[in-house]
Amino acid sequence: MADLTPDPSGEPDLESLAQQAAAGDREALEQLLAAIQPRVQRICGRMLLYPEDAEEAAQDALMLVATKIGGFAGRSKFTTWLHAVTSNSARSTYRTLKRRSAERTTDELPVNADPRTTSVIAGSRLDLLDALEVVGSTHPDLVEALVLRDVQELEYSDIAELLDIPLGTVKSRIHQARQVVRPLLRVTD
Repeated sequence: MADLTPDPSGEPDLESLAQQAAAGDREALEQLLAAIQPRVQRICGRMLLYPEDAEEAAQDALMLVATKIGGFAGRSKFTTWLHAVTSNSARSTYRTLKRRSAERTTDELPVNADPRTTSVIAGSRLDLLDALEVVGSTHPDLVEALVLRDVQELEYSDIAELLDIPLGTVKSRIHQARQVVRPLLRVTD
């Protein structure tokens, strides 16, 4: 049975709930999902600016948490693991939206739309997400560290713990990723 005792801030203890949910406690899982929903929505909203896209990604992320919680071993903090799962879900939603957009005929698109600055797939930060896709295809080991640091704003130590790599490697990957991404980003005046 789930220990639903809040921590001193009045919030449920996510770490305890995650451990209980990972062990198969359904009540803990339900409580955990309810507690993390606003956080998941905020994380997705940082990457997918259009609310409907962020909501879709958030729902997918919550479903992933529910189905993958058994694999959460507690090597890192639950919230760090959650950021990684949610970031990956948002990027996956972006890829799906981009694919759907490409399948539409050009007649459906606004005549003066610049696809680099005007989102035809519902307001996403196209330049950053496209750059992450390019980097992911050539340097997949760099993308996750960059997203966790620059988009999700996790601490370097949390990223090292989550990815199970040394702190110096995290900093190096983020530095390399920034160098690769920088020329791919569109600079607006």
